[in-house]
Amino acid sequence: MNILVLNAGSSSLKYQVIEMPSQIVECVGLVERIGMEDAIFTHEKNGEKYSETLPIKNHEVGLQKIAKTLLDSKIGVINSVDEIEAVGHRVVHGGSKFSKTVIINDEIKDKIRDLFDLAPLHNPANLTGIEIAETIFTSAKQIAIFDTAFHQTMPKEAYQYAIPNSFLEDHKVRAYGFHGTSHKYVSEKAMEYLGEKSKKIITIHLGNGCSMSAVKDGKSIETSMGFSPTNGLIMGTRAGDIDQAVIFLLMKKLNKSADEVNNILQKESGMLGLTGFSDLREIEEAAEKGNEKCQNALQLAAYRIKKFIGSYTAILNGLDAIVFTAGIGENSDLMRELACKNLYFLGIDLDKNKNKIRSKEIREIQSNESKVKILIIPTNEELEIAKQSYNLLK
Repeated sequence: MNILVLNAGSSSLKYQVIEMPSQIVECVGLVERIGMEDAIFTHEKNGEKYSETLPIKNHEVGLQKIAKTLLDSKIGVINSVDEIEAVGHRVVHGGSKFSKTVIINDEIKDKIRDLFDLAPLHNPANLTGIEIAETIFTSAKQIAIFDTAFHQTMPKEAYQYAIPNSFLEDHKVRAYGFHGTSHKYVSEKAMEYLGEKSKKIITIHLGNGCSMSAVKDGKSIETSMGFSPTNGLIMGTRAGDIDQAVIFLLMKKLNKSADEVNNILQKESGMLGLTGFSDLREIEEAAEKGNEKCQNALQLAAYRIKKFIGSYTAILNGLDAIVFTAGIGENSDLMRELACKNLYFLGIDLDKNKNKIRSKEIREIQSNESKVKILIIPTNEELEIAKQSYNLLK
């Protein structure tokens, strides 16, 4: 079964064609800068990359370009659009309506539309990708995989906020959590790797967006992002946890509008606000050269991760393994070292030499004395989407 995995962002389209159940990746690609005259299209097949700069005015033009490339006699992977049997769509917010993968119909699209207010930057683009894919891959099943679904197993004490009950009952204001596809994938990989005894796991997804999850017996019981993807850890441009009184100060004393405050907390804060850089590689390089702001930001980010490790260990009532994943989690030995520093009381002890080894495989980086396994597991959200799509249809 050929499955097209589609991740539609506000100005981008990521895609992969994966043959299931063999899990063979036929091709990968990306359309960037949608809406611009100099949009960038990249496509890779069998290790060979093809790139092109061209005007792509909207998502429909972008998806038409993807379809045309998939059909190309030289760099394509199919002879007809009918060879795509399913399109798996990443949908960021499923609210409390969706706890599992679903086949898309008009009712599902209406529910995704109802959740626009909860994810205004993501869900509209996700729905656009669905509606356009329906017109191109007409014989394929359109399937929605929700980033929030994995966290629907959280108990009420984890997801309810201490505000009047009516906000939860009437307006569904609660913690939902995000990056669920990634947390699910790496926690399952950790359990496969470590065996049945590994039942209490903390997964740490560190990229431009960052989140953590406490996973017990394969189920999420707590996660750091809440009602939106803005709270929890310090991120590339997002502040993470902050006292709500700061928002009122910005609005009342500094005369900032609600939109301006939202922009500050989501696009001007985090590592960018602390250092002037949002890319951790630049921050680490500057810190090594003595930049005190960058050195301070690294300590702040690591400190926040350590706080969550401690609280999640308490919630899990023990800890078998920690998993680092995503761009920073997989590649920054410095951030992993700082995050695990001085956690001996919890049985966590990182081996610095193992930590510096680079590999695309699952690997352990704890010392021989560590009671807790420390793993690096490359995430693969696209494969997880393909797996869930295939399992729904088989």
